[in-house]
Amino acid sequence: MNATELMDHRRQHVPVFNDQKMKLGIFGQNCSNGCTISHAETTFEPTYQHSVAISQKADALGFELLVPVGRWRGFGGTTDFNGTCMETYTWATAMATQTKNLMVFSTSHVPTMHPIVAAKQGATIDHISAGRWGLNIVCGWFTPEMEMFGMPQMAHDTRYRYASEWIQVVKRLWSEQHFDHHGEFFTIKDGYLLPKPVQRPYPVIINAGFSPAGRDFSAREADFNFISIDTLDNGKAIVADVKRLAHGYGRDIGMMSYGLVVCRETEKEARQVHRHIIEKGDWGAARNILGLLGVESGSFTEQHLTQFAENFIAGWGGYPLVGTPEQVTEGLLKLSRIGLDGLILCWLDYNEEIQFFGERVMPLMRQAGLRR
Repeated sequence: MNATELMDHRRQHVPVFNDQKMKLGIFGQNCSNGCTISHAETTFEPTYQHSVAISQKADALGFELLVPVGRWRGFGGTTDFNGTCMETYTWATAMATQTKNLMVFSTSHVPTMHPIVAAKQGATIDHISAGRWGLNIVCGWFTPEMEMFGMPQMAHDTRYRYASEWIQVVKRLWSEQHFDHHGEFFTIKDGYLLPKPVQRPYPVIINAGFSPAGRDFSAREADFNFISIDTLDNGKAIVADVKRLAHGYGRDIGMMSYGLVVCRETEKEARQVHRHIIEKGDWGAARNILGLLGVESGSFTEQHLTQFAENFIAGWGGYPLVGTPEQVTEGLLKLSRIGLDGLILCWLDYNEEIQFFGERVMPLMRQAGLRR
């Protein structure tokens, strides 16, 4: 058994490595407003009890993963979008104890957490969940959050150098004992961690690196890259590029994305709901986000800015799946054809709409060969 086969054997129990052609997850259920920057009517609320109900429905439907948003403060506007947010290590622990099969991730801003603490917490949750925990690495792009911690925002590529050393220390703690590390950002004397994680050589790592530095980081360090997709052609090119980079490091990488689902019995009804989300949108918060991302730098026309804002209001800039169950399934099929292994989903009303998705979309996914 070679090294790759041994790793695959040790990870056979891990949900994201199963043989489903299109893996399914939930994105952003731990934060106020989820992924819709809108005052559109919903029963969704960012409470522990509500999150458990959503997680258990996803678990019963056979979903593979839950990915929370890591957020320390809101984005302002009339909703203060994502301002109420459950911390993701404790949230993952709680969701793990309330589910049986799916994988629960923690989203960790690397500048806010020492790698020894992150490694210890992660290994603990991996034991609590019987090997169903994973780490979503983010570098801290939201400058007001970093400043709240009393630290200056690092330059973009410096953030990825920092993240690379951070995750190398974490991986060594998960797989080695009594080591020293002397790097640019961290000095570790006699590195020690017990218990080691259940997953070997280490828990699943995901990252949404999109820039050249981000793609390179994912290709070297992550098991899955979560890309943003505006068009299928662009998505296909990004998938190919990240896989090419990973192969250059002698490794494989999975590719996933995220998207808003607005699924109704008729296309007219689905499009009306989608438009209602946008019409009720919190444009102040949306423009705050675009400004932080550098979109409002003067390089875009007002029409482009409006389109960007609408895409963020309805799904945090994710790929929209709007229409009938048949149309949503066709959209998922197209995403699979460009090389995606899975999609983490959000809804305006997670707890209500996931049931409809399970009843009406998932049988069609099985017929299309996307699910068993």
